[in-house]
Amino acid sequence: MNSTKDAGPETTNISRDILPIPDRGYVGLTTYDAKDPDTKYPPIRPLRPPKGAPNVLIILIDDAGFGSSSAFGGPCHAPTAERLAAKGLKYNRFHSTALCSPTRQALLTGRNHHSVNMASVCELATSAPGYNSMRPKDKAPIAEILKLNGYSTAAFGKCHEVPVWETSPMGPFDHWPTGSGFEYFYGFVGGETNQWYPALYEGTTAIEPDKTPEEGYHFTDDMTNKAIKWVRQQKALMPDKPFFMYFAPGGTHAPHHVPKQWIEKYKGKFDDGWDKQRERTFARQKELGVIPPDAQLTKRPDEIPAWDDMPEELKPILRREMEVYAGFLEHTDYHAGRLIDTLTDLGVVDDTLVYYIIGDNGASGEGTLNGCYNEIAVLNGMGGIETPEFLMSKIDAFGGPEAYNHYSVGWAHAMDTPYQWTKQIA
Repeated sequence: MNSTKDAGPETTNISRDILPIPDRGYVGLTTYDAKDPDTKYPPIRPLRPPKGAPNVLIILIDDAGFGSSSAFGGPCHAPTAERLAAKGLKYNRFHSTALCSPTRQALLTGRNHHSVNMASVCELATSAPGYNSMRPKDKAPIAEILKLNGYSTAAFGKCHEVPVWETSPMGPFDHWPTGSGFEYFYGFVGGETNQWYPALYEGTTAIEPDKTPEEGYHFTDDMTNKAIKWVRQQKALMPDKPFFMYFAPGGTHAPHHVPKQWIEKYKGKFDDGWDKQRERTFARQKELGVIPPDAQLTKRPDEIPAWDDMPEELKPILRREMEVYAGFLEHTDYHAGRLIDTLTDLGVVDDTLVYYIIGDNGASGEGTLNGCYNEIAVLNGMGGIETPEFLMSKIDAFGGPEAYNHYSVGWAHAMDTPYQWTKQIA
């Protein structure tokens, strides 16, 4: 491990039972004249982790079902996930609370979500114990533990662990990433943001994107650029110090925003609907060995219509919704690959533990039976205004800066193959 290979006994013999690690007081003769021959003090040594401590990278995809990515038999091409799996371990079990905030807080603290007061998403917090969204002071985040052991720490992307009443630019910032062990943060605070016009923060300072969508801006591209810049600087200035990076894109949470060329790659791929897609994914999962050969495909819930029973006039928009989502997942995976390529270029990828999680929850069913052009209208109980005629009039805008779109629950169910779908939000 090149980042800590020179760690000496001063690092390895440190007691790490108490954090922050207590200062070691000097015991010996204190002289007051630098010319005194007895003047000798131990050198100042920066804190480092124990020898062999690896870099750690967590990549967390949002709202991606077990059967969405090609790494697990799904239709959305994810070459970065596939190449990492080919050289590592692929797990088909991940304890998820099926809600963004609880899963993320459990992941970032290593504790049960109720014990860190995140039983639901921050927006639904109450004052009840386990539900108030305020991490207890005696439950330290992993980033804080690693930082206090000598790691460089940084978070990029989505932060959905801040109590709603603390999310303004005036804080308080105790539960923000920079108050939770991360020395640097670049991203957004909350369950979702517009990927073309994000509500951006650098640290705790609100900032504006440096260009417009028309000039090529997209948040996933932007946050990846920041992550690459940060890790290059970290390895240039402190090559003997490992890093902990949390890389949590907005993809593939709604709104499904992605450049049009990524959408067009999937043109016609979903024309036969979600029932056929479930069957294809299920067969592929058996081929890959991610489910047992004797597994049986769960029944589609009665609440979700069969593809053949959907109105013909709606099917073109339903197909487009899934094409957009698939392009969004591949686009997100591509940028995760840029980050992995950077670690390879820096010569540290083999010294890095990479956890690629697809995703924090299963696929999201918030898009209703028809999907939607404007998710905010649906969340405010106005989904009925989006008639098939209206949706068809907007078909070319799906995925772009004018839309705030989501796919149908039928596609969410297909992306969760082979599992049954249960309602979840955020």
